[in-house]
Amino acid sequence: MTTTTASRELNALDRCDRCGAQAYVRAVLASTGGELLFCAHHARDVEPKLRPQSSVWQDESSRLYEKPKVDAND
Repeated sequence: MTTTTASRELNALDRCDRCGAQAYVRAVLASTGGELLFCAHHARDVEPKLRPQSSVWQDESSRLYEKPKVDAND
């Protein structure tokens, strides 16, 4: 867990605190400002208990369903 105040887009370097997979959800705890990162699977698992305790619940899991952009010149 790290402490953060600014929100930013998650990237491939952000890893789930539970399993090490790419993180798609960031939870910032209201009590401490600490940050937890989760893959989509583990975020769904902890969301019912953790979300009420979070000041920020940044869910970017919809990116899992985005189609890659294709360059017409390739």
